[in-house]
Amino acid sequence: MSSMSSAKLVIFSYLMVVYLFYNPTDSGAVQLTNENLDMTLASNELVFINFYAEWCRFSNILQPIFDEAADKVREAFPEAGRVVMGKVDCDKESSVASRFHISKYPTLKVIRNGQPTKREFRGARTVDAFVEFIKKQLEDPIKEFHNLKDLEILDTKKRIVVGYFDRRDMPEYNMFRRVATNLKDDCVFNAGFGDTVAAMHPPGQPIIVFRPDVAVTDANDEVFKGNLNNFDELNIWVQEKCVPLVREITFENAEELTEEGLPFLILFHNPDDTQSIKDYKAIIEGQLLSEKQNINFLTADGKRFAHPLHHLGKSQSDLPLIAIDSFRHMYLFPSFKDMFVPGKLKQFLNDLYSGKLHREFHYGPELTNDNTIEIATNQDVKRGTTPPESTFKHLGPSDKRYTLLKDEL
Repeated sequence: MSSMSSAKLVIFSYLMVVYLFYNPTDSGAVQLTNENLDMTLASNELVFINFYAEWCRFSNILQPIFDEAADKVREAFPEAGRVVMGKVDCDKESSVASRFHISKYPTLKVIRNGQPTKREFRGARTVDAFVEFIKKQLEDPIKEFHNLKDLEILDTKKRIVVGYFDRRDMPEYNMFRRVATNLKDDCVFNAGFGDTVAAMHPPGQPIIVFRPDVAVTDANDEVFKGNLNNFDELNIWVQEKCVPLVREITFENAEELTEEGLPFLILFHNPDDTQSIKDYKAIIEGQLLSEKQNINFLTADGKRFAHPLHHLGKSQSDLPLIAIDSFRHMYLFPSFKDMFVPGKLKQFLNDLYSGKLHREFHYGPELTNDNTIEIATNQDVKRGTTPPESTFKHLGPSDKRYTLLKDEL
């Protein structure tokens, strides 16, 4: 065989290996390793990963379902660079598992444009559910409006980002779309083009505006003043605007919030009561911003979360009210109106941190007399605080659904 033929054979063999490495022919989800992970993340708009362990029974139940869904997704979206469903054997790829902070099996994570999203997949573990989830993830994250009056009827309870552009093929719009793809779960994204928005921005100078959820917060529109061609700068700005200090807890996100491991300070309110939400947010943002690393500030629809209210000995007629869920017990703030007393809500948090709320749970109120603290007697225990056990902890990851590596709560 001539040297020329040998060289061609070597090149052909190399190209085949590379092709098969990044385009596996076997069915099911793509097996991801430390060697091919970064290339896969960088070359695909969406990567959906199943982190599993072979000894985990929940992983074994999920694997054939996930593989079948991967085949169907591959049929629905055959074009390269769009979506990959992958899987990682965390025992063999421990460095990858550590990189993505895997604490339970199986964990299902979404990576968009090379960046992990905050939210894991926590829905139904069926083929159809996975396929529908992928289809929804690949929908255009931006809704186009064709009349400025359309902006007047947007949902005032939603956080909204609006872009004004000359045309779609601008690099600034491409950057806007990448950011919208990453943060579409946190904000609603809208865009207008050409003559529709000509009066809103100078020619050739696109503008991006954040519109807060004015129905439940006192805030004004803000214009992005940075570089629209800098993805990191724009992404950070939008993320700061779209991920609020005070979040709403729902049955859909309760597992995610609980897994963060921080105690909850919760405002329970009537569904149509927006004023108490505004007041609560104003107090939190004005007085308790420094506590955001220690506690999750939340609001909860008191009608939907009637069960925790019942455990507190309260009902919808008692709303609004504030409580702490420490994942051991729930503690009721004495009076919603006390929130407006400067320092009162912060002291409530300090009593949690110091253990005072927990001590009072066991021993009754701590009585102060002549600058001394006395532990209540057994008789005092009967009239002391008796908070119920945590109800939100039960909404966290279940050992009937996951193999938990450690109890983070």
